[in-house]
Amino acid sequence: MNGPEIHVAFDPELLLFVPRARPTGATKAATDGVSSLGHVVESLGVPLTEVGALLVDGREVPAGHVPAAGESVTVRAVEHPQRVPGAPLRFLLDVHLGTLARRLRLLGVDTAYESTDIGDPALAARSAAEQRVMLSRDRGLLRRRELWAGAFVYSTRPEEQLAYVLDRFRPELRPWSRCTACNGLLRRATKDEVADQLKGGTHRTYDVFAQCGECGRAYWKGAHHEQLVAIVEQAVAAHSERR
Repeated sequence: MNGPEIHVAFDPELLLFVPRARPTGATKAATDGVSSLGHVVESLGVPLTEVGALLVDGREVPAGHVPAAGESVTVRAVEHPQRVPGAPLRFLLDVHLGTLARRLRLLGVDTAYESTDIGDPALAARSAAEQRVMLSRDRGLLRRRELWAGAFVYSTRPEEQLAYVLDRFRPELRPWSRCTACNGLLRRATKDEVADQLKGGTHRTYDVFAQCGECGRAYWKGAHHEQLVAIVEQAVAAHSERR
């Protein structure tokens, strides 16, 4: 894009996407009199999923605004909590976020997850078809127009990823209500109903079980239960503080 320039300043958290804007927090961008401000911002590296308000010379404008030479643009980060209108809040995660998917399901958050790489077009199409917020660290995927909604997951650490998603979207938490393997809903089950999944020691030691209504997987308070309880309690406590 060649032509007259505009001045573009970014909120600090967006500078991850715009190395050329460091350390001042701002850069210049060329305009062509046709391309929208949203297109210009994305061409600089920021997915629109991460953009809140766009201000031109101090007034808020839509992403479709066509910038003129000499304008000063401020790009705000998306506000927390982010509201996603039009559908129940639910998520779709790509192949790289398996641990985050399991932790969200542990908290009872409706979370679809692709354990194989099905490609960006298929992920974007599923996001749109099921009206799910796409969570990913793939900036190209988050720029796809077909997405219902999306969010960049900033950290590579599962505990930080979980804290960020819960802070950004504030989903309703229903711990222990979903299957961490398939996202199906859990129900109480008798020992006889899940006996074929129990080894001798487990069969003798445990009497309280749940079972997934979708895949049939059985759950009980096994060796890793305390670790899972810690994840749940920390998330629920932080969630309560934000309200």
